Amino acid sequence: RVIIEVLYRVYQCSRRRSIMEAINIAVEGCCHGELDKIYETVTFIEKTHNTKIDLLLCCGDFQAVRNTADLQCMAVPPKYRQMQTFYKYYSGEKVAPVLTIFIGGNHEASNHLWELSYGGWVAPNIYYLGRSGMVQFGGLRIGGLSGIFKPHDYHKGTFECPPFNDSTNRSIYHIRAFDVFRLKLMSGAIDVFLSHDWPRGVYYQGNVEELLRQKPFFREEVESNRLGSPPAEELLHHLQPSYWFSAHLHVKFAAIVRHHDSVGGEGCEKRQTKFLALDKCLPRKDFLQILSLPASGEKKLQYDAEWLAITKATQALLSLSHGHQSLPRTGSDEMQSCKPTKEDIEAVRQAFEGDLTIPQNFSQTAPVHDPLCHNVLQVVARENPQTADFCRRLGIENPFKPGIQSSTSFPSQSFQNVTNPDEITLSDDESDIPQQGVDVPSAGQPAIKETNPDEIDLDESDEEDADEAGIPSESTCEVAHSQVEPEAKQARLVDVNDGVDRDCKGDSSNTS
Repeated sequence: RVIIEVLYRVYQCSRRRSIMEAINIAVEGCCHGELDKIYETVTFIEKTHNTKIDLLLCCGDFQAVRNTADLQCMAVPPKYRQMQTFYKYYSGEKVAPVLTIFIGGNHEASNHLWELSYGGWVAPNIYYLGRSGMVQFGGLRIGGLSGIFKPHDYHKGTFECPPFNDSTNRSIYHIRAFDVFRLKLMSGAIDVFLSHDWPRGVYYQGNVEELLRQKPFFREEVESNRLGSPPAEELLHHLQPSYWFSAHLHVKFAAIVRHHDSVGGEGCEKRQTKFLALDKCLPRKDFLQILSLPASGEKKLQYDAEWLAITKATQALLSLSHGHQSLPRTGSDEMQSCKPTKEDIEAVRQAFEGDLTIPQNFSQTAPVHDPLCHNVLQVVARENPQTADFCRRLGIENPFKPGIQSSTSFPSQSFQNVTNPDEITLSDDESDIPQQGVDVPSAGQPAIKETNPDEIDLDESDEEDADEAGIPSESTCEVAHSQVEPEAKQARLVDVNDGVDRDCKGDSSNTS
């Protein structure tokens, strides 16, 4: 009896420890500026299920709009340029109730995010992961890639700088090969990865017929394997994270991607990635997912030492030119030479004095929106003190500040099969334009316009209904804010492990 009692107490202690060490994460699809409703939903879940959400991850279209100048830099038709409520979190009138990490999509206050291209706080407790980035929370490695794929901009430098014109207001959110290259230099296990658009081909690993039943206008792109992002597909198979979350296409979709090659080479166990895409934040939409992952460290936001070393080691390759940028090919000796050594990583730790905790150094860099003032502010480029401090500590120059004019490129290696890298198209709507080449997407392929009624057409007329375009109208926002609890009940609380398995087996009926 004594032995049984001792074993029972050990079991109880280990169970309590495992509960304490779990990280409860809420993952949200397209935010579209609906911060109040998202946080209200998270709070409702906490109260209803007697749990604590430690972290909120948002998969793009966050819309960190501080004022009317930021609103002009958001690539949507004028009728959708609504201030929403982020400015209240920016001003300090409200504080995010849960630590929030987000990536950029294709409807953002791009001038604001440009200031924080290496990542940083857009408001207290709300962290932007940067154009590409990797951080740690509770021992989990969380990475992400902002923006969407467009082949005609993929191989260009990061040349856009506020104030934007009609062209750069769109190209600013197109991902670049340089950011993908940096992410490919990561080694070791990655727990969670975020992208706005889906990795190309991921739909073949789930219930594709159910996807096409909900979104029949995807059929042509799915059958020709043109739906999604080729660079994200590369990263999915290269990094092999445990979880990958996306948004953009406004539909919930789950898949299990079984990788044929192991990250550690021969003899290592082959990994699988659980993929989940989520909808936009609207009533009766699957826009939120809760999962619990084991923690192996303190629940605080920290830099990833390897990512810092990669950022420093590749800084000389960063191009701010509009022209084509050449980079080492995946797997080449030149690419291997860019990977940081253990000594490089240790040097970064020392540069940060052994403390990789991300400092709480948010500061306002632009005027806060005044609802009583209807003047449109002028868009200007500003240097963000957070970025300046980050670059100083890392020992690199800050390229994201007014007046910087430089161009650098890797001299010895060029991409192949790139025809006319400077080509642009006259129409640049929300749809992806994936190509058949995986390692190096071609810039010469014609654009194929998705006929998705849920997406925002940047060239649409002002007479179209806002609901059809995926952005709530003013009347919709009023109804949603007055009915918080019914909307909160639309959040799906199925454990992501179970949800993925069911969706992969074709059972989409049990989603509550």
